[in-house]
Amino acid sequence: MSATREHDMFNPKMEAISRDELHALQSERLRWTVKHEYDNVPVYRARMDAKGVRPEDIRDVDDLRYLPFMEKTDLRDQFPYGLFAVPLHDIVRIQGSSGTTGRPIVSGYTQHDVDVWTELMARCISAAGGGADDIVQVSYGYGLFTGGLGAHQGAGRLGATVIPMSSGNTQRQIMMIKELGVTMLCCTPSYAMYLGESIREAGIPLSELKLKAGCFGAEPWTEQMRRQIEEVLGINAYDVYGLTEIAGPGVGYECVAKHGMHVNEDHVIPEIIDPVTEQPLPYGTPGELVFTTITKEGMPMLRYRTHDICTLDDTPCECGRTLVRMGRITGRTDDMIVVRGVNVFPTQIESALVGLEGVAPHYMLIVDRVNSADTLEVQVEMTEDMVSDTVSHIQGLARAIHERIKSVVGISTEVKLVAPKSIPRSEGKAKRVIDKRKL
Repeated sequence: MSATREHDMFNPKMEAISRDELHALQSERLRWTVKHEYDNVPVYRARMDAKGVRPEDIRDVDDLRYLPFMEKTDLRDQFPYGLFAVPLHDIVRIQGSSGTTGRPIVSGYTQHDVDVWTELMARCISAAGGGADDIVQVSYGYGLFTGGLGAHQGAGRLGATVIPMSSGNTQRQIMMIKELGVTMLCCTPSYAMYLGESIREAGIPLSELKLKAGCFGAEPWTEQMRRQIEEVLGINAYDVYGLTEIAGPGVGYECVAKHGMHVNEDHVIPEIIDPVTEQPLPYGTPGELVFTTITKEGMPMLRYRTHDICTLDDTPCECGRTLVRMGRITGRTDDMIVVRGVNVFPTQIESALVGLEGVAPHYMLIVDRVNSADTLEVQVEMTEDMVSDTVSHIQGLARAIHERIKSVVGISTEVKLVAPKSIPRSEGKAKRVIDKRKL
């Protein structure tokens, strides 16, 4: 491992802490959090009592497995303030996200919580090469969604110049990038790709832009998509991970190695569990990501099931950080679709499409049920030059895509090549699946 590169660490003391020191710090903070939660959140106290677990039973990190889980349904069931662990007058910020059932989820932050979240995002942007001399355009949505304000706070903490663009109005986004000399971009990866395509279509040479890097998150994306973003924008693209329930973006972030996202373990403890048996899994084994906050005051979360599928890696990183790394999110247990008994994740389809000449990086999965049998149609956009090709060539490309998907997923699909720009673009999280089944 190379020497610690403190110049790109916002907090070298914590980002390069020894594993033994980290374990002791986590254990101390976990004990405080469990007692804080038990004393102040009745629903979780009842859950611990039902399991026969008392705060004094949790002595260190290894005792995490004895604690009950928390789920997103808890936030909906206890909406709005049932999970808050401090009086409302101590809450200085409420963030949230819309719910699929019409009831949103909210998370309360004390000033301490906001300060911690701000540092986590500062670590993230710093790891991507950001600093006081940068101009950072934040194209995540602002408001209850944590993306915009999280990136804004982190960039501001570094002393960077922040442009709070929010999402949408792509032509204005491009104008600001060019005319204001933006050096860093924060948005979803799908919107970064869309911006890059729009810049290319506008005929703006990358040499006229000062963009050098971007921090992209809020949706799963593949290594192949990273390469496409880096090519179309001429930047280094870094992954960032977060969720409203834990601390917004900045829970995990990539360094220059681009080999997994370092989890800020001095504030959040990650676990991987088997989503079916709920038993902990060793590092390196794919499973469901679970987080426990250990410094959050307003709404602590103990063993919160994210439903994101990934791995954890504690092998040394060349950047010098000692924080464990989480791999790319390969899917979600609740985003996964089951087709004819086979688990299918959108990212698997994306990986099968990358590298094929004649197709654009935009696709849609249409799931239906015909005569009691599941069907899966994969709509894939053609490139402009492919549209004018021969019918036989287009049919050959469809067959090639069909075989690739079958080799990756293990089932046959109907591949439909569609016209350029016919699949809806998203300025937020990309929608990849339409399930028409009445399940």
